[in-house]
Amino acid sequence: MLEHLGLLIGSPWIYALVALSVLLDVFLPVLPSGVLVITAATAAAAGTAADVPDILALTLCAATASVLGDLLAYRLAWRGGARLDRAISRSRRLTTAQERLGAALARGGGALVVLARFAPAGRSVVSLGAGAAHRRVRDFLPWSALAGLTWAAYSVALGYFGAHLLGASWVATAVSVGALFGAGAGAAYLMRREPRTS
Repeated sequence: MLEHLGLLIGSPWIYALVALSVLLDVFLPVLPSGVLVITAATAAAAGTAADVPDILALTLCAATASVLGDLLAYRLAWRGGARLDRAISRSRRLTTAQERLGAALARGGGALVVLARFAPAGRSVVSLGAGAAHRRVRDFLPWSALAGLTWAAYSVALGYFGAHLLGASWVATAVSVGALFGAGAGAAYLMRREPRTS
């Protein structure tokens, strides 16, 4: 099994796998897209210049797929209409998240979009919530692009520098994945905090 994974990571197909995983994890947050990006970056740190994946290409691939996934979820939610609105209204958490997102985007506080990219299922809530609330794409897209690039760069850096510090091993990958989950837990905590009243 590990041999097959190593062959996949060392081939150009890793970009397609990363793109597909990152694109779809907005709908299926259980997909291990972050783990895959970190593992590929760890392998890149161990390889030579002729080996794939390339760090810059991996970062751009993951960031682009993240933005495209966000936009796809946004457009589907935009068209979801009353059915999606009813589904959201049945959940107090989704309703609250949608209201907070709308308020944050309305006052230019799209930092919530960036923060949500790191939180478990946060990307899904933000992308679907922005579409369902019919937020303007020009209010959402720049923040989605920044979120995708920030998340991709952070994930690739964790794998790459983790491999340089700890060696290109499963230990380095595990430590890097732990750091990614730690960032996700921190983002989830910050998103759950009640906004300060001014």
